[in-house]
Amino acid sequence: MFSYRHAFHAGSHADILKHLTLIHLLEYLQEKPGALTIVDTHAGAGIYSLKDGFAAVSKEAEGGIFQLLRFIEAGNPTVESIQKYLECIYAENMGGDIATYPGSPFILARLLRPQDRLKLFELHPKEIDILRHNVGELKQAKQIDVYATDSFSRLKGLLPPPSRRGLVLIDPSYEDKQDYRYLEAAMEEALQRFATGCYAIWYPALSRRESAALPERMKKIAASHKRSWVHAELRIENVPGERRLQASGMFIINPPWTLEKHLSEALPILAKALGVDGGAQFLLKSFEA
Repeated sequence: MFSYRHAFHAGSHADILKHLTLIHLLEYLQEKPGALTIVDTHAGAGIYSLKDGFAAVSKEAEGGIFQLLRFIEAGNPTVESIQKYLECIYAENMGGDIATYPGSPFILARLLRPQDRLKLFELHPKEIDILRHNVGELKQAKQIDVYATDSFSRLKGLLPPPSRRGLVLIDPSYEDKQDYRYLEAAMEEALQRFATGCYAIWYPALSRRESAALPERMKKIAASHKRSWVHAELRIENVPGERRLQASGMFIINPPWTLEKHLSEALPILAKALGVDGGAQFLLKSFEA
């Protein structure tokens, strides 16, 4: 379970979909002045170098953030949600060349208002130390709690948050097949305790049975609690073998009404910008409870 490192996938097409969606969710929820509790269940190290280390080995950013930047710099049109996402990336690079990529913890931390709190979970014995160090460098550090424990078992203890307003990002590696089962159990418990929370679930779109079934399982859980949802997938290529991740998805329970419109504008651009050999496609579905 500890072979996975977020840094291998920093700046990939999967990160772009996840972070673009996450930014819109947070900004929408912050339109109201009430305090937000934000939870990232699998935080990783928080921020990553794209010039050395694991990210330089995998080079997934080449087909992700760098490919998107080349597409836009070539004069192709973009939309507000993509622009806001890029602003968050540029903010970590002082407006210069992209050498550093912020993971979800840093994107969320930079967008915190004084009244908001961020809860970060990470079990990897090396990642947790790096995460604590990185969070300690942030001016928002006092608003952030870091836990070296299993988020699936601890999540219910944080719900409902004191303000009854919250955003939960659930994005395990799914290297352990048990993660799919743990996710279902955690979502059932979470919706029982905090039915009105906004839950953003990232997953790799793989051919394995558990991955293919995940969206339908989430739909059934949402339906049993009479909750609305939005389901989005982005595929950048379609070749046999799955030697590398070709597609990923986001399943959002209790989405803001604006999310589907933003994704409907962004997904065609992302598919065009990041597609490989004509294999790009996207999916966008929703249900209003």
